[in-house]
Amino acid sequence: MNEVMFESLGISKNVYEFGEKILKELEPRFKMIDEIAEYNQLKVIKAMQENKVSEACLLGTTGYGYNDIGREKLEAVYASVFHTEDALVRPQITCGTHALALALMSNLRPGDMLFSPVGKPYDTLEEVIGIRPSKGSLAEYGVEYSQVDLLPDGSFDYDNIKKTLLEHSNIKLVTIQRSKGYQTRPTLSVERIGELISFIKEIKKDVYCMVDNCYGEFVETIEPTDVGADMVVGSLIKNPGGGLAPIGGYIAGKKECVENAAFRLTSPGLGKEVGASLGILPQFYQGFFLAPTVTASALKGAIFAANIYEKLGFDVVPNGTEDRFDIIQAVTFGKPEGVIAFCEGIQSAAPVDSFVTPEPWDMPGYDAQVIMAAGAFVSGSSIELSADGPIKEPYSVFFQGGLTWPHAKYGILKTLQKMCDAKLVSC
Repeated sequence: MNEVMFESLGISKNVYEFGEKILKELEPRFKMIDEIAEYNQLKVIKAMQENKVSEACLLGTTGYGYNDIGREKLEAVYASVFHTEDALVRPQITCGTHALALALMSNLRPGDMLFSPVGKPYDTLEEVIGIRPSKGSLAEYGVEYSQVDLLPDGSFDYDNIKKTLLEHSNIKLVTIQRSKGYQTRPTLSVERIGELISFIKEIKKDVYCMVDNCYGEFVETIEPTDVGADMVVGSLIKNPGGGLAPIGGYIAGKKECVENAAFRLTSPGLGKEVGASLGILPQFYQGFFLAPTVTASALKGAIFAANIYEKLGFDVVPNGTEDRFDIIQAVTFGKPEGVIAFCEGIQSAAPVDSFVTPEPWDMPGYDAQVIMAAGAFVSGSSIELSADGPIKEPYSVFFQGGLTWPHAKYGILKTLQKMCDAKLVSC
């Protein structure tokens, strides 16, 4: 029955049977993912119950947003789940880059140094920091920047990290990017992040350690704040929004760090006391409630994609058997036609704009043309089935999302069908 339905959606018998053979091998891994999702689901429910979330919390406010009980309870729920002193969860935070910029700009002052011990940050942060000049960057405000690259095998360069920390007394904040971004380095597990933070704090105990948590929430049963991070930062149109949040970002961590961010987001003297939630709170609450199972679906899709393309001879990161610490799957094709065909497959599998053909374009914040495929209910939502990549060597595509496992499965099979039709692989 399912095979007939897939055939009606353009999936050939050979492609379908190839996928089914791989899925048989993945059943034990999928069971483990479901167990993690169950644990995290219960963790979210527990936080909502302990903070006494009520129907009144879903109503929202307008204007200044004073005494918004729903907004305050939601931030308490986030703080409970991430085991932090406080949290800032707002629709006024427009995206993940904005959330990261807000955390950095509010907790750094002129003369301070920002330090990345895990190499170059995600492309859009280059202009935030001032690596590439931009209006309003940290560099324009006198904030310095230093980084230590990962070693060729993806491990931390502890010697140079220690050297940098000792040489620069003005290092105030350490930023650790959990996911790979547009790189093919390993994603960092929470355990590895904890080891790095412990090492840093032994050398410089008063430094803030911030983790860019994008794409990593609910992949494991613990989060970076469970292993010493002072702040975790992310986007609500990724994992924690569960596909329902239409906008927003969060910062969870030490009270001082979160308060600094709140005063920067609104105004000195106002902080967390203002910021109307309008009618958005039901999506924020319900999205967070669904997030563990939605993340599990995305993880299954990533593992399925890795195993399919690895068996076809392409380099994939992570590989088909490695443990997973985020929802992103990188596939390197070595030529732009592979990236474009993959993205065309994802777009044609979408529930929205399936008839659109994605094309590379000069996207703001990037140093090369980027192609993006995402026929999503929320524009740009990368917890929904999506794929993107820069059109530059080594020509890798980055796949993520899938609100449901059946949709993720269909999307991956559709990419393979596009590759077959373009004669980029033999089917």
